Amino acid sequence: MFNTTLCYLENHRGEYLMLHRVKKQHDVNQDKWIGVGGKFEGDESPDECLLREVREETGLILTRYRFRGVVTFLTDGGWEGEYMYLFTASQWEGTLDPDCVEGDLVWVPKDQVPLLPIWEGDKIFLDLLAREHPAFLLTLEYAGDRLIRAVLDGRPLRVGEEDFQA
Repeated sequence: MFNTTLCYLENHRGEYLMLHRVKKQHDVNQDKWIGVGGKFEGDESPDECLLREVREETGLILTRYRFRGVVTFLTDGGWEGEYMYLFTASQWEGTLDPDCVEGDLVWVPKDQVPLLPIWEGDKIFLDLLAREHPAFLLTLEYAGDRLIRAVLDGRPLRVGEEDFQA
């Protein structure tokens, strides 16, 4: 299990900055749309990793961000498990650098994000963000690309339906 951060930057037009992962070889997120973030380095704390990763991937320096929850990813062996610290950000300094080595950065209306090719479990935490759910613990278990189990704050969610329900 390794530690990562993921951040959804939200602008005043109600859009999230999304990263279309199309530039790296052997990327578990290949062709998916995700927020920005990445793996911890050395003894970084979650917020130190967040600030570094956002700056590296976007050129922006976050000045207002909020911790939203921890997402635990479990897998059948297709890739290593992960603890992901999830954040949103509403203020930053600098100019967006369009040359991200991970993929293409695009501002997308929040209501359009679930229509993009995203991980099935991302729809769960994006809905929690939209509903201003308090900080949460979410476990997502995958078999390959298919979500097979989801647990929110200790309560199983029904998987395999259009909408996940507690």
